[in-house]
Amino acid sequence: MSSAETGPPRVTLSRRNLMHGLALMLAAAPGLGACSGGIQPLYGLTASGVGLQERMAQLDIATIPGRVGQRIRNELIFQASGGGELAPPTHRLEVALTENVVSTLVKPDGDALGQTYSVQANFKLIEIKSKKVVLTGTSYGRAGFERFQSIYSNVRARDDAENRAARTVADDLKTRVAIYLSSQA
Repeated sequence: MSSAETGPPRVTLSRRNLMHGLALMLAAAPGLGACSGGIQPLYGLTASGVGLQERMAQLDIATIPGRVGQRIRNELIFQASGGGELAPPTHRLEVALTENVVSTLVKPDGDALGQTYSVQANFKLIEIKSKKVVLTGTSYGRAGFERFQSIYSNVRARDDAENRAARTVADDLKTRVAIYLSSQA
C-alpha cells in the first residue's frame, strides 16, 4: 500500500447531496428559531405590540451643553424621529458629557503630531409618568486626528474628530435606549 492510500477517505459532494443538505437546513430553521426563548429582532414590534420606531419617536432628549452635545442631541433626535414629527414623550433621556484631548506622537521638541479626542457620555433614561430612572449607563467615543502647521487645518481636524466621536456616542445611545424600549410593554 502506498502512503496516498492510507489517508482519510475522500468525500465528494454531488449536486444532489448539496441540495439535500440545504433542504434539511431550511426545514430545521423555524424550529431552531423557536429554541431561542424570546430572542427577537431589535426593530420588530416591541413587547407592547407597537413598532420600535413609534416608541423611539416618544423619546424626549434633553439639551446637552456644548457643540459636541448639540451634535449628539441632533443625531439622536433625527434617529428617533426619522426626520418626522415627534410624538408626545413617554421617556426623557438626559446626558452629561466629559470631553478630553490627549496628545500622541510627541516629537522630541514637544510638538504633537497627533491628538485623540474622547468624549464620555453618562446618561439616564427617565420614565416621565413616574419620574423613575429606568436605565443608566456610560457611552464612549474616541477619534484621532493629525496636527498640521496651518491653524485652520488643526481646527477642522479637531472638529471632524469631535463629529466622529459624537456620531459614535449617538449610535450607542440609540441602540441602548432602543433595546430597553423594545423590551418594555
